[in-house]
Amino acid sequence: MLTDLKRLLIGQPLKSHELGEQKLNKKKALAILSSDALSSVAYGPEQILIVLITISAAAFWYTVPIACGVLFLLVALILSYRQIIFAYPHGGGAYVVSKVNLGMNAGLFAGGSLLVDYILTVAVSISAGTDAITSAFPSLHSYTVPIALALVLFITILNLRGITESASILAYPVYLFVIALLVLIGIGLFKILTGEISPDLHTPLGTPVAGISLFILLRAFSSGSSALTGVEAISNAIPNFKTPAPNNASKTLMAMGLLLAILFAGIIYLAYYYGIAPREKETVVSQIATVTFGRGLMYYIVQGTTAMILVLAANTGYSAFPLLAVNLAKDKFIARMFTMRGDRLGYSNGIIFLAVTSMLLIIVFKGQTEQLIPLYAVGVFIPFTLAQTGMLVKWFREKPRGWLLKLTVNLVGAFMSFIVMMIFFITKFGQVWSVLVFLPLIVFIFHQIKKHYDAIAEQLRLSSCEPALPIEGNVMIVPVAGFTHVVENSLNYAKSLSPDQIIAVYVAFERDDEKKFEEKWQKWQPDVRLVTLHSHYRSIVHPLTKFIDTVEHKASESNFRVTVIIPQFIPKKNWHNILHNQSSLLIRAFLLYKRNLVVTTVPYHLKK
Repeated sequence: MLTDLKRLLIGQPLKSHELGEQKLNKKKALAILSSDALSSVAYGPEQILIVLITISAAAFWYTVPIACGVLFLLVALILSYRQIIFAYPHGGGAYVVSKVNLGMNAGLFAGGSLLVDYILTVAVSISAGTDAITSAFPSLHSYTVPIALALVLFITILNLRGITESASILAYPVYLFVIALLVLIGIGLFKILTGEISPDLHTPLGTPVAGISLFILLRAFSSGSSALTGVEAISNAIPNFKTPAPNNASKTLMAMGLLLAILFAGIIYLAYYYGIAPREKETVVSQIATVTFGRGLMYYIVQGTTAMILVLAANTGYSAFPLLAVNLAKDKFIARMFTMRGDRLGYSNGIIFLAVTSMLLIIVFKGQTEQLIPLYAVGVFIPFTLAQTGMLVKWFREKPRGWLLKLTVNLVGAFMSFIVMMIFFITKFGQVWSVLVFLPLIVFIFHQIKKHYDAIAEQLRLSSCEPALPIEGNVMIVPVAGFTHVVENSLNYAKSLSPDQIIAVYVAFERDDEKKFEEKWQKWQPDVRLVTLHSHYRSIVHPLTKFIDTVEHKASESNFRVTVIIPQFIPKKNWHNILHNQSSLLIRAFLLYKRNLVVTTVPYHLKK
């Protein structure tokens, strides 16, 4: 039944040679890999207003110069990551750039930041999309967390079906969102130019505002910079592009930057001119759409497409997280299971891990986007800074043709990213301090995993291991619990391997049971030696393992190996297992970690 459900949800398995068909063209890649960056215009401008409202509504005119600063940073990042795409065409982004040019630890800090950032991408995007839904339908506000969890589950299933199939489905809402916002901005500007919107709704540019400070402006700028999260995703996912991958990735990045600049600038200007103030239960985009269209069909189209792209922006995390995890896993810093492809040729372990961790975040933070965004944004500006700094080292070291221009581009990107990162730490330390704790912890865990894998490789390598001692024979120990076909099946198997070295072991709780069992055994299996053990505390495992240790110690002196054969019956239906005590599984769990001991389970399949 579970297999049928799996096939229904994610489809039939694909053959390995069909991997080439799972590549993205530019149109699909723009939708899948840019949805995070494009969707941030739905909450980036709002984050600026949330900071400025602490002074007064008169301070809203500062959104215009702050937006110009954010757009300048966007240009620097787009040009910088374009160079990264061509310099490192196999993907990996900030992790690979930092590792190669700044050292392994720098790479791990970048990689760890991005892994966490992609988890936050899903949590923030889904939470923001839920906010858009509850803004349009306020009666759903109390169901924020269940709606968000259901949306994560939906996106996860789509991605498990394969990147091409999910891109085909998810591309339409992304482009509908872009068109809807362009229409919103266009009609809004038309109404402003024709005088339908009163100029008295906003404070004129340059108006003095009491209480404004550089600290507040820097905090608002860093909040607005959250609109640039997701810019790096394309450089991490170059292997997902059709050939020539670097060229297609570069064009997609430039298209994303242009669209993001237009949408961000348009929303900022309309919010300023309309005099929009942030509200707890209605987003800024919802307010702009209400003023522009009223609560009619176009309003619901804008809100519907906004909600969809905010939800689908999570797909950027689903596209980039598994590929970054593959790079880290190949370098042995995270579990190798992340390198395995699933039935639909996607890295399903990475997808499932991302889904589970993001759902936990949504539950912990109760779907409150505002609490997640600062942590989300600072997490992405750390790898921004490291990646650009790594490129500076690369150009200075290699000095290729035109390297001074390339150096200048990355220098501006590194400087701006570093400034924004420091602004986050200075102005929002109370919200982002945890980065200083969990990021070094993540890097420490990376090193411990690498140490584990290196130790395993050293021990398994034939050239470095001590030669294995010859095995002169086998002592077979068979734990028995009664006179059944299960036990008989296991004894027959033991006899086929070592008929002269079999010891059956019975653990009794009562002395009378012990004696009766011995008498029956002599009649049933007189050729098999029986050892009965008395358990004073009704434990099977303790006396059994103590006996096995004794036998193993004596056997090792003669280069004999001890094999424990565990009888186990397998019910016809899986749910029948809950009706049995599973003592065989418990015994096996204890014995598997014993040195120089072989544990074998002999199954007996029931027919009813």
